[in-house]
Amino acid sequence: MLAALLIGVPAARAADQPARTPDQIGYDVALRADDTGTRWVGRERISFTHTGAGPALREMYVRLWGNGADGCGGSGTPSPISVSRVTGGVADAPSANCTALRIRLARPLAPGARTSVAFDVSLAVPDRMARFGRGGAYRYLGNALPVLAVRDGRGWHLDPDVGFGESYFTLAADFRVALDHPTRLAVPATGTTTTRPGEPGRAVTVSTAHHVRDFAWAAGPFRTATSTSPGGVRVRAYWTENTDPSGVASARQEGAEAVDAFGKRFGNYPYGELDIVLSPDFAFGSMEYPGFVLVSTGPDGSAAVHEIAHQWWYGIVGDDEYADPWLDEAFATYAQDLFYGDNAEGCWPDVFWPRPDATVTADMAYWTRPPGHNGWTAVVYRAGSCALHDLERELGTPAMEQMLRRYARDHWYGVSTDDAFMRAAQAATAKDLTPFWQEHRIRAHGESAR
Repeated sequence: MLAALLIGVPAARAADQPARTPDQIGYDVALRADDTGTRWVGRERISFTHTGAGPALREMYVRLWGNGADGCGGSGTPSPISVSRVTGGVADAPSANCTALRIRLARPLAPGARTSVAFDVSLAVPDRMARFGRGGAYRYLGNALPVLAVRDGRGWHLDPDVGFGESYFTLAADFRVALDHPTRLAVPATGTTTTRPGEPGRAVTVSTAHHVRDFAWAAGPFRTATSTSPGGVRVRAYWTENTDPSGVASARQEGAEAVDAFGKRFGNYPYGELDIVLSPDFAFGSMEYPGFVLVSTGPDGSAAVHEIAHQWWYGIVGDDEYADPWLDEAFATYAQDLFYGDNAEGCWPDVFWPRPDATVTADMAYWTRPPGHNGWTAVVYRAGSCALHDLERELGTPAMEQMLRRYARDHWYGVSTDDAFMRAAQAATAKDLTPFWQEHRIRAHGESAR
């Protein structure tokens, strides 16, 4: 994500990655919209394998991230996302401010075994301009679809929605999502999409996506244009009627150039299609999802390049965004600098450390403690990217490029950590990088102020 205040093939699981479960996930979803795209109802089936070590899996958790801002509702207003009529298990009452739903499986699932659960889902797009929200005739459904939580050696990751940045942690999965909607609404979405006629006055957009961590879409009377990058990626632009044409042209051009440039640098973009949704009204800034980005436009340009960089740093190379936010935000900012030819030699004056114990690698729990997230963007985005530029100067550009490409390959469709990146960097040089990490306030996992 670029905050509003900021002016290949899958590799085998890396040896240093812990066993995470459930994995080998498949989502099969069918939803029907009302006449405006504000309400979506239907059914979702999630198939998965217990890939963890140890005893049988007796439960699983579904994250309802779209409830983060509203929680469990109140005063007669329900949560925006609700789940009912569960099969394959028994659901408890939602927890974690109604962003987590435990489902006790009908039968214990042994390691290596596979099962599925299914449920009815109802989505009501909130009346606010947000990544899950609406403005005018346009609806945005980011973090709206229920997705599986992750369990590892630390247990289930049920971290809270912090209200800024991201708290999300998901494993790569396959999605097939059928969206039944009024014909007059265009529906950009994650994955490769096709639209066919439905009932009179309606259409069905079917999206298929492989090895992605989330699924997002939008609905509205968008204007649209499609082009193909020189590298063969289909780039579809969608924009609201009040988006400046020059902003559209710039985002389309830079989007096509960026997806190719990052593919050459980090590994080819694997998803075939990229949807860029543009509006000057995104009060939240801009936001990334696999194969789908929400981009704010304005007089200073757009954040398209930053959000497209996230296709690699968060999307392809995953991370726990609550525990390790810098692993996607700093890396996307660094990649954005590279795209514009900026080596960021003068970037450190833009950084301030809001507290003596602040580190680049601090988690979101640290940034939510008093005095709050003051300095979060300066540290996570700017100090983190400055450190990566300094690391490039330390290693040399050829070695840095080779290291990042190998690092991406080793975690392709997987999950990285602070420790894994630090080991990858150390393996690229005979120099002891310990003083570098200390100087730049980069700590191995568990050592930062958490």
